[in-house]
Amino acid sequence: MNTLLSLLQGKLSTAYRIWTAAGPALAIVAYVAVGFVVYAIQNAVRGRRFHDEEMDGRGIGGLTTARARHFFAWLMRPFWKGVVAAEIPPNAITTLSVGLAFSAGIAVAAGRFALGGWLYVSAGALDFLDGRVARETNRTSLGGAALDSIVDRYCEAAVIVGLAWYYRHTWVLFACLLALTGSMLVPYVRARGEALGAKMKDVGFMQRPERIVVLGATVALSPVLEAILVPTDPHPPHRIAVVGIALIAVTSHVTTIQRALHLLRSLGGGFGAGSRGSLPRSVAVSFLATSADFATVYLLVNWGQASAPLATALGCAVGGVIAFVLSRNWAFASESSARGREALRFAFVSGSSALLNAGGVAVVLLLPRADYRVAWAVARAVIFATWNYPLLRDYVFAPPVHAPPESDPAPGSRKLGELNATRV
Repeated sequence: MNTLLSLLQGKLSTAYRIWTAAGPALAIVAYVAVGFVVYAIQNAVRGRRFHDEEMDGRGIGGLTTARARHFFAWLMRPFWKGVVAAEIPPNAITTLSVGLAFSAGIAVAAGRFALGGWLYVSAGALDFLDGRVARETNRTSLGGAALDSIVDRYCEAAVIVGLAWYYRHTWVLFACLLALTGSMLVPYVRARGEALGAKMKDVGFMQRPERIVVLGATVALSPVLEAILVPTDPHPPHRIAVVGIALIAVTSHVTTIQRALHLLRSLGGGFGAGSRGSLPRSVAVSFLATSADFATVYLLVNWGQASAPLATALGCAVGGVIAFVLSRNWAFASESSARGREALRFAFVSGSSALLNAGGVAVVLLLPRADYRVAWAVARAVIFATWNYPLLRDYVFAPPVHAPPESDPAPGSRKLGELNATRV
């Protein structure tokens, strides 16, 4: 009898965990499905689509389409109309969102992923409502906009910090830290760019609404899979949440790089459209030169019976010549006649790169259980992106510099110069 009761309690507990996680998702899906039918009928009867002017001002960035955003605004109308009717101040909605987000962080840190995920989604919904209510009631202000931006950062940080605490003894902690830094950098680059006069709202595919949906939904729904696979595990890995964290960790930094490159090209300073094609070509040249280096060493050692040090030196020479010729004539299409100076500078870049790569491998191998092949690949990628490519583009094969006319400064250059002049 006791065994039967224990089995029944286990099944009830599993069902409870599944429905508390999936129930809100099913309710949302049902609301969206019914809303879509009503929305389609209204548009068909009226002969035009519902149009929300505010959504036009949000740009075309992100993963959603303009039609999807207008439909979302239509779905949320009953909520913000109700809040407006209740005369709730928008700042109270803003501060409530951070309260829900902090609660979500505590919940996920304690292992209550369904509760934490849905609290975070609710906080995101309030983030939409506060601005809409402020505009509807003519209570917009610079102070309110500043408060909203600050609260947004705290909301994201609270949830990711809670996840980092839960996964503090696993590799997922590293993914949480990457997700945290990426989520902070994406809005920072936009704010910095707009302060310098660049248009940034259309740049980047993993913006804040997308991050809220991905992280909130994956965290909230992760207990469903865990209840099926490991119903008795007191500290389940929450696999779906791990996928969401890893996705945010990668895509937030990709979006940051997208925005950073767009900003740098908009402001000029060597990051114009002419340098776009050199990066993939330079990567290809690096791959070809490295392959030739390795093939030379392999053939000399295994077929030519040469010593490893001699083969290594000759391999480096072969790879260096190939890299210089292809970089000069193809990757960067140098028009300079100073081949000797370029060769000397290229030799400096190659030599310093070898030292930096050796040091990078040594640093990566400080990590426990680090594989030397992974260390080699990571070091090569980082040194290429941060040292080799910038020097090859702006130092070895730099195009002639022509001073722009004083009457036609590069976009953002005047403002940037003023900022540099007053930097403390």
